[in-house]
This record gives sequence, structure tokens and C-alpha cells, in this order.
Amino acid sequence: MNAPDTTATDVPLPAPLTVLYDGACPLCRREIALYQGLPASAKLCFADVSDSAVPLPPATTRAQLLARFHVRHADGRLESGAAAFVALWQRLPGWRWLAVAARLPGVLWLLERAYRAFLPLRPALQAWARRWEAGYLARELRSDHAGETGAVAIYAGVLAVARDPALRAFAQRHQATEADHLRRVEAWLPADHRSRLLPAWRLAGWLTGALPALAGPRAVYATIAAVETFVDQHYQQQIDHLLAHAGPEGLLPMLQSCQADEQHHRDEAAASAGASPGLALRAWCRVVGTGSAAAVVAARRF
Repeated sequence: MNAPDTTATDVPLPAPLTVLYDGACPLCRREIALYQGLPASAKLCFADVSDSAVPLPPATTRAQLLARFHVRHADGRLESGAAAFVALWQRLPGWRWLAVAARLPGVLWLLERAYRAFLPLRPALQAWARRWEAGYLARELRSDHAGETGAVAIYAGVLAVARDPALRAFAQRHQATEADHLRRVEAWLPADHRSRLLPAWRLAGWLTGALPALAGPRAVYATIAAVETFVDQHYQQQIDHLLAHAGPEGLLPMLQSCQADEQHHRDEAAASAGASPGLALRAWCRVVGTGSAAAVVAARRF
């Protein structure tokens, strides 16, 4: 809603209907993400008019388009408010019944009045959604910080026990990568938002590395593969959230870069572990995976 009030050139029309939405609004982003997840969305064009680089339809202003929901038909005709939603629903299988219902006598009039009643409440709801989003990201980054702290400690535990040269080189190389991840997460997470249980995560991490190192390289590699399998899934959940709802600039590529490193660690460890582990080692890896999940839950809260 704070984008400059400017006019611009015609918006391109690669689809029969162009959806003009406020990408700076967390409520709008969630709704648009829902529509974009539908197979029929490939036949639509979505334009974020909060982005000053996005061109506007002729004879419109950015403030006008941000104030109400708009769609533009292939012939250039604009619709806004309830009529715009009906035009969108008409093109989405599974939602068309809403468009049909809206065409009944008096229904569109009622929908427009409800939409107008919602608009004064929108700023307060946006503020609430932004606070929730900030809290979500803080909790997730706190869990990432705790996890990277534990990862550095895992390799410290391995190096404290292991004597195999190849395993030590593996641990030293991967520990340096995890330490870099930790520094990158710390750049996003203020010190007063970090987990209060960091000493516990360091101890748990050290033991997770040292105990399998007592059993030999194969046990360490299997342990690392189990840990990194969970970490990959954990990062993917955050990446999926940011792809759907956006977030602070630069956070998504940072998480994707860290995830790619963790996937490489997982694959290298799995290849080094060799054949399928025995019953005892499989049980240990399950404990490691379950413990990692429990640690994330605790780190989000404390």
C-alpha cells in the first residue's frame, strides 16, 4: 500500500485473465499462493502491482490498484472487488460453483458490500499477519541456529575421537562448512532471539559425533547421513514457506545455499557409509533422526 502513486505503460497479457494483486500484503500473498497452486493457474497471469517495476494498465495508478483487488481481461477491461473475484473463480475448476452462485440475483451486490466492509479492517489484519510472519521466521531461524551450532559440535566430537585420516579430513571439511552456515544464520538472527538451550545443543551434538566415532568411520558416515536427511527436510519446509509467502530479501537464497551444502554432506556420507547398515546402526540412526526433530521443536520455543 506504500508503493508510489504512478502511472505506467500497458501490462503484457500472456493469459486470458491477468490477476493484479498486492504482493506486499501478507494476506494477499497467501490467497494468491493458494490460487497459484491450482493446475488451472497456468492459464492465468499474476502481476504483483506492489512492485514498482511491474507495468500498470493504462489510465490506472498503483495506489488505485493496491486499494482494491483487480483483474484484467484479455480485451483490456478491468474489474475490481467482488466482481474481480467472481471473474477469477470462473476460470478455476472446483471454484466455478462460487462464480455461478455469485451470478444469482442480489448475490454479487451482497459480496461487494461485504468486500467494502472488509477493506477498513484490512490494515489491522495486515499488521497482525506481519507480526505472525516475523514470529514464524524468528522461530525457524532460531531452530536453524541451534541446528548449525549442534552440527559444528558433531564434527568436534568426531575429531575428538576419530583417528582415521580420511574420516578426519571429512569432518574438518564439513565442520568448516557448518561453521560458515552458523555465521550466515547469526547474521539474520539477533543474539537475544537465539535459543537459551545452546549449551545443551553443543553437548548433544558433540555426543552425536563422538559416540559413533568410537564404533568406527562407517557408523559416523551413517550418522551424518541420518542427520543431514532430516536437515534437508527441515530447510525444505522453510523454503516452501518463503516461496509461497515471500519474506525478507536475501533469506530464501541463503537457505537454499545452506540446503544444497547439507544435501552434498548427506550424499557424500551415504556413499562413504557403503552397504546397508546393520540393525544396531539403523536403530541408532532412528534415534538420531527423532532427536533432531525433537531438538527443532524445543529450539523454536526456547
